[in-house]
Amino acid sequence: MVKFSKELEAQLIPEWKDAFVNYWQLKKHVKKIKLARKPRHVPHINYDYGASIFDPVRILMNKVSGWMKNKDEDPQIIQVKSKISVGEDGEEEDVEVYETELVQLFSQEDEVKMFFEMLDDELNKVNQFYKTRESEFLERGEILNTQLQILLDLKRVLEEWRRKNVKRFSRSNSSDLNSEFSESHSDYCASLTDSQTDDVIETLEKNGINFVNTATREKSKKGKPKMRVRIDIPATTPTRTIAAVTSMLWEDVVNNPKKEGGEYINRKKIQCAEKMIRGAFVELYKGLGLLKKYSSLNMVAFTKILKKFDKVSNQQASASYLRVVKRAHFISSDKIVRLMDEVETLFTQNFTNSDRKKAMKFLKPQQNAESHMVTFFVGLFTGCFVTLFSVYAILAHVSGMFSPVYMETVYPIFSMFALLSLHLFMYGCNLFMWKNTRINHNFIFEFQPCTALKYRDAFLICTCLMTAVVGAMIIHLILLSTGFSPQEVDMIPGILLLLFVLLLVCPFNIFYRSTRFCFLRVVRNIVCSPFYKVLMADFFMADQLTSQITLLRHMESAACYFLAGSFKTHQYETCKSGKFYRELAYVISFAPYYWRAMQCARRWFDESNSDQLANLGKYVSAMVAAGARLTYAREPSNLWMIIVLLTSMVATVYQLYWDYIKDWGIFDPKSKNPWLRDDLILKNKGVYYVSIALNLVLRIAWVESVMHFNIGAFKSHLLDFFLASLEVIRRGHWNYYRLENEHLNNVGKFRAVKTVPLPFRETDSDG
Repeated sequence: MVKFSKELEAQLIPEWKDAFVNYWQLKKHVKKIKLARKPRHVPHINYDYGASIFDPVRILMNKVSGWMKNKDEDPQIIQVKSKISVGEDGEEEDVEVYETELVQLFSQEDEVKMFFEMLDDELNKVNQFYKTRESEFLERGEILNTQLQILLDLKRVLEEWRRKNVKRFSRSNSSDLNSEFSESHSDYCASLTDSQTDDVIETLEKNGINFVNTATREKSKKGKPKMRVRIDIPATTPTRTIAAVTSMLWEDVVNNPKKEGGEYINRKKIQCAEKMIRGAFVELYKGLGLLKKYSSLNMVAFTKILKKFDKVSNQQASASYLRVVKRAHFISSDKIVRLMDEVETLFTQNFTNSDRKKAMKFLKPQQNAESHMVTFFVGLFTGCFVTLFSVYAILAHVSGMFSPVYMETVYPIFSMFALLSLHLFMYGCNLFMWKNTRINHNFIFEFQPCTALKYRDAFLICTCLMTAVVGAMIIHLILLSTGFSPQEVDMIPGILLLLFVLLLVCPFNIFYRSTRFCFLRVVRNIVCSPFYKVLMADFFMADQLTSQITLLRHMESAACYFLAGSFKTHQYETCKSGKFYRELAYVISFAPYYWRAMQCARRWFDESNSDQLANLGKYVSAMVAAGARLTYAREPSNLWMIIVLLTSMVATVYQLYWDYIKDWGIFDPKSKNPWLRDDLILKNKGVYYVSIALNLVLRIAWVESVMHFNIGAFKSHLLDFFLASLEVIRRGHWNYYRLENEHLNNVGKFRAVKTVPLPFRETDSDG
């Protein structure tokens, strides 16, 4: 049977952990009470002179008198009172607090007094936190109701207008009939009668929608009122981003900002607004469910700890205290339950056409249970990979196939898959550690728990991929050794690469389709930076790409080798010596840093955070250092070596500062944990110091690029692969502490649900 402490640890909301009752501290205090109440050893003197025939009668009379005494006495041995707290200024605050008073039975026991003081503090903490979150969710619910009503009114008005005017505008495009009533489309307003226009404005304005110049309505050329509605749709796509920037620049150029503010309504904006409101309802329902869970778990925790106290003290104090707990606001209030029912009803009616089953798929997505078959296949493919790799190593050594041609043609493709598999393995380790340390990575990345990749899945993909790659390497080696022409055999790596690409874009629901499509979507957002809004998953993945420049260079080599037809002639020098190929190497080396820099620029544009400009400078310095190292590798000279040393040292110091101070949040000189931070998830502080040193050592691996070891082509390729592998390992190691710091930031702000921006701006908030 699982202990309740472990069960509570597994079920509590990580971001609200500090707001839960501190069950573990209370449990420790109960043990102290047990030790304090343990009777001292006193020598026992036996005065037993034999049994008496009246002993059974005496025992019965003692039990009856004890029962009558307990019946007549008040069973309450503690009294819990509530009062209104007094603030620092002496004025009463509207905060109810609980205090326990002990009867004479416990009056001399300091440990018991301290226990109930701690219990009161925990009850007050839980109760106040619940009240605060409840008021926030209720306010959010009222705002969403208003937003939904505005949306429904807009859809109704536009639909009514479309029906009445479809004949008049039969020559117009049907999509325009539904879309616009704005200054640039004043015929919309012209088609409405004055009374109809007034009804539209009155209906929408009463819900807080922002009409422009409604007090002094501007007239169109035909004498009809003009009107606009402000719908704030975030610029999350390239089209919206370009439109927003163009509008801003136009206003700056003509120095005549739109006095009215806002833009015309169209069908697409209504659809975007509906999607935003639907997402906000889903997040609200999730938050309500978490608060309900918070209430029930704390109630169970109070019950368990009081029962432990009763057992230790041999008294029945739990009944009196639990009656107070049940009357506390976090248990007695039913506002959250009623709001959940209301959200379910509204969501079902307005977003799923009264299909409750479909609505609950949005509101309560079911998480897939972890299958033991995944673990079985991970073990199976791991064994296959180890066996096949041993066979390959033996065959390659016996046949002496590590020739320059082999290393320049086949090696890049297989090493590319090896680096990818290593990165997947490190990500699987990250997922395992995040799960064990209760870091809510799905919330941070905004992944759906029902489709998010689990650590066993990551290991399965990794082992499957490497087993297939090593199998292809063995087949390639055997065919090449038995006399098949290299032109035919060298198609095997290309076929493997093609199959991998086809599997990645396969539209069928096989082999983690949701994860594959999520990966493709994130890569699209990265490549198209800064036109897409930058989310945590986007810049996290872009950081991974900065550690996979070697893989990208191998992709360049493979593409040139197959697309240029070099595999037919085995003239691999064509790709190495071509001017275009050499210039493209700079582009490939710069691309990950450029994408990341553009993401920083976009975040600065959206958030007006100067730290993003400083972060952009870090990636620019990395680009300069990468370019200098690439030039030095082709044109070795003392001048370029000095340039490489200077640029690389600046970039490394910049990166280390950002790693430790910004990304990991450590090196706080005022921290209670020397040179770390106050909050640490890992219990062993030594791990953090070792990680700091390891990150430093792996960050300066670029020193090898200026040493130019004369070790031959084969060993040089192996050394490059080894250094690339070290960078992937460093990135996987970095990933854990980066998300740990992000998680602690969420914990500090009790942020367990995301805030979805709402489309309709209220009239009094118009800027």
